[in-house]
Parts: sequence; structure tokens; C-alpha cells
Amino acid sequence: MIKIGDKIPAMKLMSATPEGPKEVDTGEIFGTGKVVLFAVPGAFTPTCSAKHLPGFTENLAALKAKGVDKIVCLAVNDVFVMGAWAKDQKVGDGIVMLADGSAAFTKALGLELDLTARGLGIRSQRFALIAQDGVVKHLAVEEAGGFDVSRAEAVLEAL
Repeated sequence: MIKIGDKIPAMKLMSATPEGPKEVDTGEIFGTGKVVLFAVPGAFTPTCSAKHLPGFTENLAALKAKGVDKIVCLAVNDVFVMGAWAKDQKVGDGIVMLADGSAAFTKALGLELDLTARGLGIRSQRFALIAQDGVVKHLAVEEAGGFDVSRAEAVLEAL
């Protein structure tokens, strides 16, 4: 599993943008500045839609005030699902919605979660990290089923 002091892996992901799907390089996303990345097990799932993503949209200004340059939401879903979820949640352009459709990035981070027995396949663990110039400075991974250390409010405290 990735840890504090590690560099974010260089990979390609897909971003849901108003203009449609766009390939993005993690080096461009995380390479400069302070970036908050939070990952959810899946778009449109109960905790993710009711609490996790809304917490970050509600705290966008507070995160920016603490020097955060970018806020990124990641899920092991396809880019079209991430785009539809962003619209449904009224995310706007304040949060970069990244799709890790085949879980390659999530696996590179060592934060995959096997939910095959529940019909969901390989997903991401629920986590949040803070990266500065591409290096992990803070990492908070939830215990199974938990929603505490990766909340927007917990990230604000860590900043």
C-alpha cells in the first residue's frame, strides 16, 4: 500500500468533463501543488452519494482556504458513470472526477477492495490522501464499512 513519502504513480485515468471524457495523466493532476484525493467504493452508492462526495462539495471553500489547489474524487467506475454522478450531485468544476475503470490506478496504490462476493467486482477502499507536488503527505484509509477518517472534515483537520 502507498504510504506517506511515496510518489503518486504515473498513469492515465479518465476525467468526466463538461466537454465529455478526457484522458488525464496523474503527473499533471498531482505533480504540482497541494492536491486532496478522496476515493469511494462506487458512484451512486449510499454513503458515497449521501455523505462522502457532498462533504467535499460543501467544504470546497474551506479546503481551498487551507491552500488546496485541486480536489479529486476517484472511483472504480467508467467515466460516463462518473460524469452522470457529478451532474446528479451538482459537483460543478470544483472537484475533478476521475474514473479508474479497470482499477489499475487503485491497484497501483495498493488500495483495492475485492467486493466480488457482493456482485461489485474490484473497487477502491474508501480513503483520502493529501499530496504535495506528487508526494503523499497524509493518508487516511477507512476500516471496512467505516466513514470517519476520509471525510472532508477529517481532511480539513489534517491540513
